[in-house]
Formats: sequence, structure tokens, C-alpha cells
Amino acid sequence: MAEAHQAVAFQFTITPEGIDLRLSYQALSQIYLSGLRSWKKRISRMKNRVIKGVYPASPSSWLFVFIATLAAMYTRSDLSMGLIAKIREHLPVSSLSVQGQTVVSVLVFSTLLWLSLILTLRFCLKLLLSYHRWMFEQHGHISATTKLWVTLVRLMSGRKPLLYSYQTSLPCLPVPPIKDTLERYLESVRPLLSDPEFQRMTALAAQFEETLGNRLQRYLKLKALWATNYVSDWWEEYIYLRGRGPIMVNSNYYGMDFLYVTPTPVQAARAGNTITALLLYRRKVNSEQLKPSRVPGTVVPLCAAQCERMFNTTRTPGEETDVLQHWQDSEFVAVFHRGRFFRLWVYNAGRLLSPREIEYQIQRILDDPSMPRPGESRLGALTAGDRVPWYNVRKQYFSSGVNKRSLDCIEKAAFFVTLDDDEQGMKGEDPAGNLDRYAKSLLHGKCYDRWFDKSFSVVVYKNGKSGLNAEHSWADAPTVAHLWEYTLATDAFQLGYTEDGHCKGEVERCLSPPQRLSWEIPKEVQEQVSVSLSVAQALADDVDCHVFPFRDFGKGRIKKLKISPDAFIQLALQLAYYRDRKTFCLTYEASMTRLFREGRTETVRSCSNQSCAFVKAMECGEGVEQCRRLFQLATEKHQNLYRLAMTGSGIDRHLFCLYVVSKYLGVESPFLTEVLSEPWRLSTSQTPVQQLELFDMKNHPDFISLGGGFGPVADDGYGVSYIIVGEDMINYHVSCKRSFSETVKHRVFSGSKMGLGGRHSQGCDREHGQGCDREHGQGCDREHGQGCDREHGQGCDREHGQGCDSEHVQGCDREHGQGCDREHGQWRGDK
Repeated sequence: MAEAHQAVAFQFTITPEGIDLRLSYQALSQIYLSGLRSWKKRISRMKNRVIKGVYPASPSSWLFVFIATLAAMYTRSDLSMGLIAKIREHLPVSSLSVQGQTVVSVLVFSTLLWLSLILTLRFCLKLLLSYHRWMFEQHGHISATTKLWVTLVRLMSGRKPLLYSYQTSLPCLPVPPIKDTLERYLESVRPLLSDPEFQRMTALAAQFEETLGNRLQRYLKLKALWATNYVSDWWEEYIYLRGRGPIMVNSNYYGMDFLYVTPTPVQAARAGNTITALLLYRRKVNSEQLKPSRVPGTVVPLCAAQCERMFNTTRTPGEETDVLQHWQDSEFVAVFHRGRFFRLWVYNAGRLLSPREIEYQIQRILDDPSMPRPGESRLGALTAGDRVPWYNVRKQYFSSGVNKRSLDCIEKAAFFVTLDDDEQGMKGEDPAGNLDRYAKSLLHGKCYDRWFDKSFSVVVYKNGKSGLNAEHSWADAPTVAHLWEYTLATDAFQLGYTEDGHCKGEVERCLSPPQRLSWEIPKEVQEQVSVSLSVAQALADDVDCHVFPFRDFGKGRIKKLKISPDAFIQLALQLAYYRDRKTFCLTYEASMTRLFREGRTETVRSCSNQSCAFVKAMECGEGVEQCRRLFQLATEKHQNLYRLAMTGSGIDRHLFCLYVVSKYLGVESPFLTEVLSEPWRLSTSQTPVQQLELFDMKNHPDFISLGGGFGPVADDGYGVSYIIVGEDMINYHVSCKRSFSETVKHRVFSGSKMGLGGRHSQGCDREHGQGCDREHGQGCDREHGQGCDREHGQGCDREHGQGCDSEHVQGCDREHGQGCDREHGQWRGDK
């Protein structure tokens, strides 16, 4: 609020008698309180830096070391072995008494000893966190080494670590041997190639290893020694920021509201609680009071670096590459309603507005009768179209004046809020169709009513339903999923509503109204807006989405079979695709590498020799016992692939980085070029449920999250995201493109037990739930697996206990939970 009053805080006029100075004490008070809040945040950051800097020790441990050393000196026990005496000899202070010099010498020695202990503890913790053998151990058969390791990690992890406390103790992502990567690659493509094709690819791989490969590997190892993570910066730049096509659908992903419940039908009230919950989460992130994420069921921490750019962040267009801009703080959010943009201050005199006050301000926007200015209503389409035209327009028409000031208000906002006049949700005469329309609305909206460049945009519909659309370059889906889980739980269970559906609390009526942003949009900009909108609209019209809540069974039944839900669902998807296309395809499953510092994702190539053997046995009518045996082999293989990906021994990120090095060196590799041009026709990901403690599924079973989804990665492929809810339900999100006949034509759901088949006339539908069905009793019961839960989110269930019973979430994190991953989507597309 301070900024709004600065212009009137000081007023003066010049008269014949002199200068008449008038001060606005109210404005000065607001400026003072706002500045006080900023200083408190600075002090809090400094305090947290100290705490993080000495982790896994504590600041108070220095006092203990100093007192112990001093006490030893006075008992004539020299723990320093003569070092204190050496320090005393070289002290520049000669005016002190002998006793004073001794105390100063002990102080210096104790501090050096304390810092050495901190570095030693940190090094030991990093070594402990580099141990991954626990992940490969059989569930229920934990080795003595792993048990000792768990104990040591617990002892060295500290009692109350901050959000970023583990960052400097996490190991760096290792560069796998090039020979191992090539062997795993060839094994992954064997079921997809004919014998002559496989022989040709084997020859290409051998030639690459013998000639260019080792040279590129040396450069990559040099980068790994120098950089925190040898993949992440290149992945962010070349896979995301250098993409010149639309980020809408191709990169951004969405998250949905509760399936059965809408906490309030009042749009302004839902917006009030949602904005408040998001800002409370931001407060936890800024103060680092958010608990560090861990592999579920274990003491193993995950990298939290992606939280740093969650708020106050915008992707700005560039000519060759976009740039992520992040601001330290923001006291307002940007709001869009009926073609108009507003700046809504969420702090007043350094105080966060109450939910009721934010609702009051939102209602003011909803009641505002003003019309959009010329060219304003569809301005957001610039962020939905191609990037270069948006860069050119931004540079020429939004770099100064009123347009720059208004654009700054959007880009520097904590996040973006859309107040949508549509009503969404599953209720009505066509629940299935309503869910599909809800998904499409969150994925792309009207192509101009979201600001796709913001780190995330919240959408609140007229009937109180909500959702969000997230930009992908700054973080992967599990990070956004964690934020959205907290928001939904805080909105429904902590903040709550009055009986008439309004937010709780009182309103300070003297609040300044939301500020309407002004624009001067020339004809040239309006023409480009129309072009960008046509590009985005064509893309949006081509995308077909289907959301399918599968209730026949869930992870509870799957785990009774002692099968990893992740492997279960992946095999179900393989069977579904085979029944759909009568062939196998390169399959992308997102795994996380957040066991390492600044880790993001790795690819699990789910289509393996073992999975193909199982699918063929199913389709050929092999006996139950044979199918069971092949199914068991396939699930074990999948689990091993996932573990390898999580522990830095994946295939695709290594090959991607080798490709980048080759481009920097100006050399061509036929092998790498072919590998990176292979299309991912089946892209899968899971939305992890990470904070089960926030939801009371026993007393509030209707508060079930729908998860989220993403667009298809390949024009002739599918994007499949899912979330496991409780023990008996799995929600699926499936997307494809209508323009490709194989993913639209003759895909009418008829109760056939086609996994992803049954695309529902809607094209993609694929009724995927039942899809994978396979009813499959044959051995795997999977009844379709769809159920296949991969649980993964939560722990990747993968039942995999691997030692710590992490249920393997890690992997699961699937980092992409939201499916978002598509990650690669862009990879394949852009490359």
C-alpha cells in the first residue's frame, strides 16, 4: 500500500511567505510499516543464512566448543596440541593481559575448530546421502549396512532443519560411464526395432563410442566438477527457454480442484481464501519454515531448489531464448476479469489482508462496470502464441511509458489470478464431458484470459471451482503439486467459510480499491494479438482431453498382490497402447533426480523387452501361469529402470548433455542426432500426493483431489497423467490431438477392455480407466491396471521399499507429477 501513497505523502506549495509543506501522516505511517515489514524479512533471511550456513551443526554449538576449550585450558589440558600458544604468539594485540590474550587465542582456535567440524559433518552427511544401495534391496530384506546408514543419517540430519538446510549436503549428480549409457540405450530400443534396424543402431553406437563419445564425455566430466549439476542449467535453457513455439499446451500444465466438493459457490470468497492460502505458503517458503521434502517413508531429503522461484517470477520472451525473472518480494497480485487487468494489493501497512478483506477487494473487481480499453481484452494472447513475435512487440511497445508500468505490475506480481465467468466441474447432466471441458479450460482457457508467462496462474470460476495453470521452466510438477495441496487443504480445513459461503473475518472499509491497469495499445499490437490468438486457438482446438476417475480398485488391491503400483500401471499402459496401435512405442515416464543437488528429472523408458514379452503373451492368449511369470519379470525390470534413473544412471539426460557438448564443439554425431529425434508417442507422469496429513480421508472422504494433466508430447501420441487417491481410486488425465487420425478416428469407447483405447468419441478420451483393463486376471489381476497406480507419486509406491520402505516415492516424485512433465515434450519438439 505504501507505493500507492508515496505520491501524496509530501505536498508543498510556494507562496510569497515561503514554502508551505504538508505531510500526510497516514501515508507516512503506511510507508513506515511497509518498510518495517521489509526489514523484518531481511533480518529473517540473515538469520536463516546463518542457520543454513552452519548446518548440520547449530549456531549454539559454537558456544559449547568455546566453553569446552576454555575449560580445558584452565584445567591445564591443551586440546589444541600447542596451536593456541602459536596463535597467542602471533596476535596483533599486545596491550591485552596474558589472560586476555589466552581468551582471545581460545576464541580464535574454537571458531576454527568449530568451522572445521561443520565442514567435516557436512562432508560426512554428503557421503551418507550418496549411498543408494538401499533402493535396490528387496522389500523386507534390509541389509545391516542399510540399517546402520539409516541410523547415521538420522543422527546427522539435525532436529529441525530449514527448507534449504540440506542443499549444501546433497551430492552432485554423477556422470555415468558412456559405455553403460549406450548399453542401456540399445537395450531400451531393441523391442522397437527390426533386426536390421537394431544392427544399424548398434553399429552407430559403437562408432560413436570409439570416436567422438569419449571426447564429449571428458568435457562433460569437466563440467560436472565445476557446476553444481551438469544437466539442470542446460535442460532449463535448451528444453524450455529456447523453445520458440507456444508454451501454452506444449509446456504449461494444469492442476484441478476437488472432484466432488466445492467449498463455496461464491466466486469472490473462493478467490479470497485461495489467495490467502497461497500467500501463507509463500510466507513459509520465505521464512524457510516449510519442512524439507523427503523420500516418503524415509529420512532421505530431496533438493528444494525449485521452491526459490515459485512466486514473483515471470518468463519473459527473447529473440533466441527466454529469460526467467525473479523478484525478491511482491505485495500485490495481478487479476484479470472480463478483459481488464487489475493490481490487487494484498498487504496494508505491512499486514497481510484477511481472507474476508481480499474477498471484499475481489468483489469490487467483479462489480466494476468499466469496459476494456481498445486492444486490452485479448492482450494475454501474446503469451500464448509464438515467442519471437511476443518478444518483438514487447521490445517495441512495452519498454516504456504506461504500457511498461502496467506490464511490470503483471510480471512483478506474486502470481496471476483469473476470475472466469464460466462454470466448471463435474456436476450436471454430462459429468464426464464436464470434466473434459474443465481440463481443457485449465490447460488453455480462451487462449487470452491467462498469463501463461507467470510461474503459475490461479483460475477461479463463477461457481467457486478453482484450478491453476503452471509454467514449466522454473520447476517440475511435484513442486507445484505440493503448493496446490497446501492451498486446497488450507482453504477447506483451516480458513473455512461462514454458513452463507463467505470468508471469515472482518473488513477494514478504508481499503483502497484495486488499481485498474492502463494500456495504450496501437493498431500494430492489436494485429499481432490477433495473429498470436489464431495460432494459440488452432493449438487449443486441436487438443482433446479426457479426465477419468477410476473407482473399480486402487493401490490397496494392487499392493495386496505385492506388486509395485508404478510398474503395474506402466505395464497396463503398454498393453493399452499395443491394443490401440498393434505396435509398441518409445515410452516416457518421468522420474525425479532430486536426490542430487539441483536435480530435476530423468526418463524411465518403460517399454522394455520384458514388458513387450508380457503384452504379447496376453494378446496371444498364453496361459495364466506364463502371463504371471512374464508379468513378474516385467515389473522387476521396470522397478530396476526406475531406481537407475533416480540414482543418476539414466539414459536420456546423459545423451542430451553429450549432444549439447557436440553442438558447442561444432561436431556432428549421426548417433546423437538420431537418438534425440526419436518421438515419445506415449508420455506418462503422475501427480504425487505428498501431504496426506493435510487431508482427513476418513472424516472427509469427498475431499478428493483430481490431480492435473498436460498436453500430448507428440502429434501422433498421448499424454497420460494420473493421481492415486487413497486406497481405492485413481484419477486419469489423457490428452491427444484431434488432427492425427490414429488418435481420434474409430476410438469410441464400447466397454472394450482396451487400456487407453476407448478414446470416447471425443477423441482422446480413451476412457482410460478401464482401459488398461485387461481385466487381466490373467495373472496380474490388473484388471487393468489402470489401477496400476504407480502410486508413484506418493512414494512411487513401487512398493519398493527399497530399504527404507520409501515405497519408492522417490522416484516417484515423478517429478513430474503432474504429468506435467512433458518435459520432454519440448525436447523432442524443439530438437
